[in-house]
Amino acid sequence: MPARPARFRFKGLGLGVYAFLALAFLLIPIVYTFVFSFNDAIKNNIAWRGFTFRNWTNVCDAAGICDAFMASIIIGLISTVVATVLGTMIALALMRYRFRFRSQTSLLLFLPMASPEVVLGAGLAAQFLSLGVNKGFGTIIIAHVMFCISFVVVTVKARVASLDPALEEAGRDLYGSPIAVFWRITFPLLLPGILSAALLSFSLSFDDFIITNFNAGAVTTFPMYIYIAASRGIPAQANVIASAVFIITILVVLIAQLTAAARAKRLARTTA
Repeated sequence: MPARPARFRFKGLGLGVYAFLALAFLLIPIVYTFVFSFNDAIKNNIAWRGFTFRNWTNVCDAAGICDAFMASIIIGLISTVVATVLGTMIALALMRYRFRFRSQTSLLLFLPMASPEVVLGAGLAAQFLSLGVNKGFGTIIIAHVMFCISFVVVTVKARVASLDPALEEAGRDLYGSPIAVFWRITFPLLLPGILSAALLSFSLSFDDFIITNFNAGAVTTFPMYIYIAASRGIPAQANVIASAVFIITILVVLIAQLTAAARAKRLARTTA
């Protein structure tokens, strides 16, 4: 086999170096956050003062940080469940049925994704104010569901488009009722897309600051806590929570990938 020209080897090496530098640049804030979660800081967490495990064993020592984190978790879970259920039903309706204003509905669903967050947040805040609704957990959840539904619909629509209608037709030919066909055939096939949409929805809800800040009232979420604490120095416990969330996310992705690989290997073994 002839050797590759030096010009192509140089291009491949340059691409590898560029990819490594880009990945290192993206990981610098994460590495900084993880390292400084072990910093023996007192009032601020900017300068390194020594190594300690105290921040990990006493996460709630920083006033209000655990309450803010739990508020973000509760809001994220509720918003994710509501947005995933509604978004999945909307995606199925848009892909499987013909009705008036179908194209206009699809266009309107993209508006929350295309609109700047400050516009969406200010608009919702003005609407709540005109209706006399007190801001709090309820208004945050409504606001998060509003912008999460669009991402759920787009994700699930892509999964619905990839389904083979012959599978559902086979279920109906075997005298399966519409409900049985949905739960035994359609839903299991849609489940990977639904789970992906739910994870994306939870990440967007947990991470949101701008829309939440407009509609939070007296409630403080974790991103809002970080923003407020930045003026006086973010406590090391915030780095602990951020590092733990990152580690848990990596573990969830690894477990999902390993499970999918094991399932594909078993399927290949049975069909061989």
